Amino acid sequence: MSRRITYLWLLLLCAMPMMALHVQPVGEPDKDYTFVDNNGDTIYIFAGEIRMRSSNGSAINWYDATNDQVIASGAEEIYPYDGGYYTLQNGEKEYFYVFSYKNYKADASNWSLSVEPKCESTILTLTGTLPQPLTYVIPDGRTRTVPRTCTISYTDLSWNDGDMHWQDSAAVETHDFPDTRFTLPAIYQATEITLTADNIARALGLDTASVTTELTTPIAVKSHVTSRTEVRGKKQENELGRPTDESVLEGSAQLRIQFYSNPTPAATYFSWHIYQGTQLIFTRNDEDVFEAFSEPGSYRVISTVTGTMCPCETCNQDSTEIKVSIAESELRVPNVFTPNGDGLHDEFRVQYRSLAEFHCWVYNRWGKLVYEWTDPAKGWDGTINGSPAAEGAYFYVIRARGTDADPKQGYTTKGAYRRAQLKNEKMTGIYQLSGDINLIRGKSK
Repeated sequence: MSRRITYLWLLLLCAMPMMALHVQPVGEPDKDYTFVDNNGDTIYIFAGEIRMRSSNGSAINWYDATNDQVIASGAEEIYPYDGGYYTLQNGEKEYFYVFSYKNYKADASNWSLSVEPKCESTILTLTGTLPQPLTYVIPDGRTRTVPRTCTISYTDLSWNDGDMHWQDSAAVETHDFPDTRFTLPAIYQATEITLTADNIARALGLDTASVTTELTTPIAVKSHVTSRTEVRGKKQENELGRPTDESVLEGSAQLRIQFYSNPTPAATYFSWHIYQGTQLIFTRNDEDVFEAFSEPGSYRVISTVTGTMCPCETCNQDSTEIKVSIAESELRVPNVFTPNGDGLHDEFRVQYRSLAEFHCWVYNRWGKLVYEWTDPAKGWDGTINGSPAAEGAYFYVIRARGTDADPKQGYTTKGAYRRAQLKNEKMTGIYQLSGDINLIRGKSK
């Protein structure tokens, strides 16, 4: 039993790795130094004095990575210059690199930042004395550079869907540093542009260097087209596809829509083109337009805004296309209604869409006219001169014209209409209907 325990302990001891020695900087992180793990390389950048020590307080040998010379023998800590170093840990070299930031600090005292507008971008060029990059050589001889970045900040415009307008929006971009040429998106308004360097200075809590320039004119023009459809209300429940929401762009004619271009400040010229299919039917040069769509079909509404201050044709124009769909006319007639006050089918109403004209006559069994109306959204409530009409069958005649009817084609007689139907002649949008409508009161709820 004792031999088995001893054997298990030996296995455990063999499996346990020897504790490796490591080095660590002396100072307060994020104040005196910052650590960068660049491609697996261990790098320390110090704001002030560089000081490294062994992590367990042991005296070790410290070597210069460039020539393998011992720079400190049997020392717990060292005060190295910028460069690469290593210690021997169980026969393995453990490399690390150190930099004193004061030798690479950005100084903006003679910097200049210029702006060059392009078609779809803003080009910044930084000139002046720029800091040297933080470069070092790894053991295989390759040279690497510690990543450094700067921020470029400015105020642009962004569209606010809630308030439906353009508003100032702070833009902050991160770029490599010390690069000298930076590409920004096209900017929609005049603004100050500030370049601030760099991420290492911010990490060490040091003052950053910055330079500011002025963009005096917008680089590009932009629009955000919106629309508002005229709502016809809940009372017209018998109109199929009626517009009940201002955002709808399809439904029953007549669809009356106000369009807004909502341009950025650089816009100076506006144009609107409306196509029905491929045919241009409407053109205007106003900032906003109103159109009443009557004929069934598919429409394309194209808004174009142009800015004369923009540097080239590509960015000084912005176009937006919106599609509008108008339904073909339709007319449906019920055969019964129940005017008992229960809120269900209390009136004799047709269901319809895209009608331009309408007329309905209702007669009793003796051929006497008891009611007529010309608004398809309305109907007969089952009364005659204010008194409830008797239950039973009544006769109706309806003549209606859809917005898709040929304007040269008028109403026809019933016989002519029927003959045209039998011959399969096209009578699009022309309605001449007649039949019985049954009045049944029943019990109200």
